[in-house]
Amino acid sequence: MTRLLLASASPARRATLLAAGIDPLVAVSAVDEEAVLRAAQERFGTLDPADAVLLLAQAKVEDVARNLPEDLDDADDLLLLGCDSMLELDGEIYGKPADAAEATARWRTMRGRTGVLHTGHWLMDERDVPAMLGATSSTTVRFADLSDDEIDAYVATGEPLAVAGAFTIDGLGGPFVERIEGDHHGVVGLSLPLLRELLGEVGVPIPSLWRHA
Repeated sequence: MTRLLLASASPARRATLLAAGIDPLVAVSAVDEEAVLRAAQERFGTLDPADAVLLLAQAKVEDVARNLPEDLDDADDLLLLGCDSMLELDGEIYGKPADAAEATARWRTMRGRTGVLHTGHWLMDERDVPAMLGATSSTTVRFADLSDDEIDAYVATGEPLAVAGAFTIDGLGGPFVERIEGDHHGVVGLSLPLLRELLGEVGVPIPSLWRHA
């Protein structure tokens, strides 16, 4: 039986998979994201946001593949999935804010405006014929015009500090997202339709990963 290993510490990504009937293994990468992006920019120049998240998703998968837990080191039934998300606003890309002050400033810029949440997906097939492939899900997000008090209250919860773009759609930040255009799973951090496409390219129908399968 093929097993899916999620190379991410994100509880939202794991919850998304669980809700879709997939109970993944989890291993967290130790990738220095800033260093990866700096190295890529030195080599290739300014990265498109959709390419930046894909590069980081790939780096996470490759790091986990090099450092598998002992009980998985010789496994030949694994598909490794890495994801990374960033918000694009006015041509700039934003990951997790460094602190509450940055989250507050970010929201004062975002409120009443529209951005694009990019989530890169990288799939590594470790079975008989190894393969790697990836793609990016991009969803347009319209933010509500929050008051300063709403922003301060939201930042005080700590939630915006833990997520790309400083917002969630499946948590306390949900009321502050007026509408989206695209896959809402991608905004949570893992696009299920895109995952289905990637799995199909390596011959794995998504029902075969369901817990009852």
